[in-house]
This record gives sequence, structure tokens and C-alpha cells, in this order.
Amino acid sequence: MTAAGLVSYRAFDNGVMDAGSGAPYDAWTHWRTDPTPVGAVGAAILAASPHNQQGWAFRVTAQAVDVFADPTREMPMTDPLRREHHVGLGCAIENLVLGLLARGYHSEVILMPSAADPTHVASVTLTSVEATSSSLHDAIGDRHSNRGPYEHGQVADAVLGELAGPAGDGGVRVHWLTSTAEKKAFSTIVIEATQAIIEDRGQSEEFFIRFRNNRDDIDRFRDGVTLDGQGLAPLTLTLAKLLPAYSRAEGDQFWLDQTRTVHTATAAAFGVVTVTDADDPRLRLAGGRLLQRVHLGATSRGLGMQHMNQVTERIDREHEQSLPASFAPRLRELLPAGVVPLVAFRLGTPVRASRPSPRRPLKDVVL
Repeated sequence: MTAAGLVSYRAFDNGVMDAGSGAPYDAWTHWRTDPTPVGAVGAAILAASPHNQQGWAFRVTAQAVDVFADPTREMPMTDPLRREHHVGLGCAIENLVLGLLARGYHSEVILMPSAADPTHVASVTLTSVEATSSSLHDAIGDRHSNRGPYEHGQVADAVLGELAGPAGDGGVRVHWLTSTAEKKAFSTIVIEATQAIIEDRGQSEEFFIRFRNNRDDIDRFRDGVTLDGQGLAPLTLTLAKLLPAYSRAEGDQFWLDQTRTVHTATAAAFGVVTVTDADDPRLRLAGGRLLQRVHLGATSRGLGMQHMNQVTERIDREHEQSLPASFAPRLRELLPAGVVPLVAFRLGTPVRASRPSPRRPLKDVVL
């Protein structure tokens, strides 16, 4: 194959000319069209999802929407205690509730309603009310994780307070890290945790197999992380798509470099969702609902967010493998007494807009 032919093939294979379009992205433009509870599920599947695993399933009747965890979409190396799995489901529940209200349904949410079925994470009973939208609901289709650089400058304390809202039961709240010392300490821990993940073969391989490196994979799986979602400048993104596919080692090094020079270096603030018991699935789900509200509130204000869960991923990996706790004590030092970290993220004003992630269609997630 000639050099020109190879470039043309890579351009076609990686979707250089049709990024963010086509069937894997249809959910982002069609989520408002269905006025029924199934349409609200269309809003739910656009929720923040750690590693874009989309570990949810839904059963819809005229009286209720039941939300289920999909065990086949877990990441046993990266998320061995299913912390992030539950948080992502909580994010979906929040979008579902907002979507239902905008369609004229009040939701009564019961978390973990069945002791006999731990995959049944929520039962949402419906009552007809006047349809009410909100700025959070309206932001659902525009919310995307932004992994690119953020502008220098702070986010006002008043805005951070509005995003976090009041503390919930079980210590479910957002603790902000905004001082220079706090951000430096957290950044150091995140960078070291990232290094530990790429040195852990199981975690590194699990990350790598979920990276969708070409358009064929995006069309086939409609999940995972893509080049389009890395927050790269347009020319850099185009060149990355034209070059040969990353190896696992190259991908790991790219992630570490981005974590050091972009993700931690340009964050205006870090947020940590805290609870009193990170092993309690109800608190994980409630924490996910709060995280989604912060995502949507940030989007409505023109702010960017990105999950920064390397530290909690290493905390759970060390616990699962009975390794010395090298990260948990250091992160707890940055938090108030009596609470523990659930998940973390960075926040700031993005230099450029983020791109949508692929999403599985409703027919694949409605039982």
C-alpha cells in the first residue's frame, strides 16, 4: 500500500471526516423526541459513565421504571468492588428522574429495593404531574466529559457551592479542593496513582481493551473511550487518527503525560464526592446522583468536568489484593473527618468544547 493509500485508509478507518456522527451518536440528538417514560430512559443513557461502560438496563411499564446493573459490563481489575459501577448507575437514575419530570411524571425512587436481587438498583414509581423542565434537564444533551485543557483562573466559591448543593444523608456531599496546597497534594496523588495503574498489568490491559481505536470498533461496541474524547486540539486529533494505532504502552504513556501536563495542571478545582460508607451501594447510588447534578450544573454554566478516579481505583485494587494501603490515608488527609471518598473529578473553564461519546441504543438496554 502506498503512503497516500495508507493515510486515506486510516482517515476512513478512524472516522476522520465523520467524528461524533452516525448511529453510535444518535442518542445525543434524539433524547427529547419520545414523550413517554421510554424517552426518559433515552435521557438516562446519556449520563456520565465511568470509562463509558454504560452498565445499565431498564424495565419500563406504565407505572414504573426499574433500573438494573448489567454485571457483564463491570471492570473487575479497575473497579473490583463495583464502586464506579454503582456511581454510574446513580448518574443514570438522576437523568431518568429529570427526564421523567420533563415528560409529566413525578418519581418516587427506592434504591436497592430487592434484597434478593442486588442487580435491581432502583425502582422508580411514576405519578402524573405537570411537565416541568429545568436547566439541569436542558443540559443533558450537551454534557460531555471534557479531558482537554482548562483555562487558568478560579471558579467562584459561590458557583462551587451552587453546584454541590446541600449535603445529603450519609455524608453525601462534594468537598472542594481549591487552594494551591490542596490542588498540589491531590495532583501528586493522582499522578502516582496513574503510574501505579499502568504498572499493574491487569488494570492496564483492562483500560486498553476498552479503548475504541477506530470507527469499526465504535460502530460495533458503541461504548468505551475514543480519540475524539481526549480533548485534543483539532490538528493533533487529526494527526493522531492518521497515525498507526497506539500500542498499550504508548497509550499508557500518553495518559500519564496528559494527567501530569493537562488534567492536573490546568484544573481550577478538584471535587471529591464523599460519603460515610463507600461500600454501601445506596450511598454509592446517591453519590452518583449528586455527581450527575454537578455535571449538569457545570454544563449549564459553561464549565468542563472530567472524572479523576485513579486514586479510588488504586484504593480498591489494593484492598482487593490485600496490598498495603498507599493511597487511602493520603487522600483522607485532604478530607473532613468522618467521611470517606467515593469518586473525584476536576472542574474548570474548558479551552475547547468536548465531543460526545458513543452510546448504545435503547433497544440494547430496555428489557
